[in-house]
Order: sequence, then structure tokens, then C-alpha cells
Amino acid sequence: MPGLDLISHPLAGQPFGSALDLCLILVALVWVVSLITGDCCVWLDRLWSLCPPVYCLLVAVAGDFDVVRVNLMTALVVLWGVRLTYNFARKGGFRRGGVDYRWGVMRERLGPRRFQLLNFALVAPSQLLIMWLFTSPVHQAWVWRDEPLGWLDGFAVLLFLACFAGESVGDQQMWTFQQDKKRRIAAGEEVIQPFIVTGLFRYSRHPSYLCEIGMWFAFCLFAVSASGQWFQWTSLGVVVLAAQFISVIRLTEGISAEKYPTYGEYQARTPILVPLPGLRR
Repeated sequence: MPGLDLISHPLAGQPFGSALDLCLILVALVWVVSLITGDCCVWLDRLWSLCPPVYCLLVAVAGDFDVVRVNLMTALVVLWGVRLTYNFARKGGFRRGGVDYRWGVMRERLGPRRFQLLNFALVAPSQLLIMWLFTSPVHQAWVWRDEPLGWLDGFAVLLFLACFAGESVGDQQMWTFQQDKKRRIAAGEEVIQPFIVTGLFRYSRHPSYLCEIGMWFAFCLFAVSASGQWFQWTSLGVVVLAAQFISVIRLTEGISAEKYPTYGEYQARTPILVPLPGLRR
């Protein structure tokens, strides 16, 4: 499958090179939208669950769906994308003004001009390129497409699905809690516990982020199984993604600590990600 050949790059003419070309087109489009509307954040949030499945499908289609490992990886990412899109939609993400509250906090802290400059120069290109990068293990599966499936592929499937289930449960628990909280506020009832501390959140303050990192780590294992190489450039995606999540978590926790006086107590007794003793902060 020929690439779109927007620029010369090492993946030109390869299926995942087409994904990179598409990514660059989206960067330009989001920039234009940002100039017109003054805000690209809502569009980045909307693209987050849509781009990775499309990138994988480009590779699968190029092989006429004959590469088993690529097909398996694509199916898992499509499953991931469908669930994440549903969760984002029910929270109002596709409605007008349905932007993540944390973007608003950043805008207030930086000011409109500095925030818009950050949008244009950093946020749009970095976020879209991160989506492309953490999907890149599918490229290695394509390069080593003649290699048969092995035990590591089976382990990767099980790990991906386990993390997928964990994130689904965590998101549902958060949704149920927030809906009940809104109902209580609307009814004029007292909200004794303003943030969730039950279910998976009893063991980890951010179980969904932990599971998300786990899923994309599992995705990297497919590339390891195909190539036989543990260290490769396509593994950078999950590392960059984890670093971004840590930054988002710090921002989120700072907001929560300012808003809820008892949040510090929750931080003191519950690990931030991995539910192990000594990993609370």
C-alpha cells in the first residue's frame, strides 16, 4: 500500500508510513481548527480513541487481512477504541463544549494567549504523534509478518484483555459514582464523600490509567514476539504515553487536593497507580 508521500521519511511507501502521513494531515487540520475556534483540545480528545484503530486498519488492509498477528492486534485496538469512544460519548465528549475540565484549568493558569500558543506549537502535534507512536508495534508485526504466532502473543492477548476489563470496570465505577453524586446535588442532598474511594479506587487512585499503560505494554509484546527483539523504537510509544499520564495525574491530583480537603488522606493510604505497599505517592 503506497503512502501519501507528504514528506520523505524512513517509512515512506509502507503501510504504517501511510498512518504517519495521515497523522501529519490531522496535525495540519487541527492547527487550522485551532486558529478558527481558538481551541484544539476538544478535537484532540475526540480523536484519541479514533486514530489508533484507523492506523492499525491501514496496515491490516495493506495485507488484505492475511497477516494473522496484524489482524489480532488490529482487532484488539478496535475493541479498545469502541469502548473508549462509548465512554467518552456518554460523558458528553462529542457534544458542543464537551471539553475535559483539565484543559480549562490549564487555560486559566496560563492565560488565553499563552495557552493558544501552547496549543499551536506543542499540544496538537505532540498528542497526535503520540497516538501514532504508541500504535507503532503493529509496524513490526507487518515487517516480520512471516513469523508465526508464539506463546508471547498468547500472553499479550491475555494481558491486554485483563487490562481492558480492568479499565472497563474502573470507568464504570467512576461513571456510577459521578452520576449518583450529580443526583444527590440536584436533589439537595448532602454529599458526604465527594470523590470515589471504593471499588478499584480502593487499591489504586488511578486504576484506569494503570490499565491503559498495561494494554499498550501488552501491545508492544506482539512486536517483541514477531521480531525477537526486546528493545526497538516502537517500544518508545508506551514509554512516552506513561510519561504523559504521569503528568496528567499530577495535574489532576493537584486540582483534587485544592478542591477536597480530605484528598490528602486518600493519597496517604492508597497507591497512585500500582496497588502495592510503599507506592502511594
